[in-house]
Amino acid sequence: MTGAIPCGVDIEELDTTDPAARRTWFEVMERAVRADRPHALVTTLGAVEVTMTSPSTYFARTWLQATVGGTVVGTAELELPLNENTDVAWAEVDVLPTHRREGIGRALWQAVEQRARAAGRTRVGGEVTVDLAVPGAGLAFATALGAREKHREDHLLAELPVAAAPIDPDYELVTWQGRCPDEHRPAYLAMRNQMNADVPTGELDLEAEVLDDARLAASEERLGRAYDVRVAAARRRSDGTFGGYSLLFVPHGADYGWQDDTLVMPEHRGHRLGAALKAANYAGLPQHIGLVHTWTAPTNTAMHHTNTALGFHVVEHMHEMEAVIA
Repeated sequence: MTGAIPCGVDIEELDTTDPAARRTWFEVMERAVRADRPHALVTTLGAVEVTMTSPSTYFARTWLQATVGGTVVGTAELELPLNENTDVAWAEVDVLPTHRREGIGRALWQAVEQRARAAGRTRVGGEVTVDLAVPGAGLAFATALGAREKHREDHLLAELPVAAAPIDPDYELVTWQGRCPDEHRPAYLAMRNQMNADVPTGELDLEAEVLDDARLAASEERLGRAYDVRVAAARRRSDGTFGGYSLLFVPHGADYGWQDDTLVMPEHRGHRLGAALKAANYAGLPQHIGLVHTWTAPTNTAMHHTNTALGFHVVEHMHEMEAVIA
């Protein structure tokens, strides 16, 4: 898809060595996202700083911005997986409301598409999230570019404290913050890889990411620079087997957290471990943390029920879109 860049608009790659430029890019992105998403969970400046200043060995990333008269009015991010899914690119495009419907979003998309195609990618995926009450332009924009929905999840929000969910007496809680202790790493890696294989992806044709100890360690180190990372796991008392885990992130300095993976291994299901693990993580949070975000596919009825029973409610719909660029 090609077209002329609108008159007076410049599309350029962000100079990630410039702290002021990084901050401006982040602030414009955040304002654009929050304009029609009051419940949006937006990455923090701290997380952006880590990602922009410490290149990953598992993903290649490029940040773009659109300027008008030297002022940044739109942003884009391109992520290229380097291990699995090397035919895919992931992208996000955001434009300030005051400059929408001027062709700026399309110009940013074209710059993303060109770079993705040059890197040998044949598909570009991305998330478009829509608030239940506030109409937004994102879904119509993505559809107009040729993207099609491949998967959908609900974005849910809960105010703390949540309902109590004690762990089954046949199990004990094992918790840690930051790096997984050495004695738990083999079991944790097995559960993380099971989660990656099991997570619902709808019609998305993706290879599951495979973690080894080195990749897990790299992730833990990077995440620890921007988040308080908390894990609650369930271990069966009779034989010491781990039956599940729940992973929670709290951005440094924030008053909210976001729920990432929660997995119960197949042979340990039926004991309400998922609810117990989530509740244990939330109960251990500092008192000033008042909200937790999570995402669940509507088709994942068991986890959806677990979340609503804890007090979560749906605030947005997240559409996973994909455009073929071959």
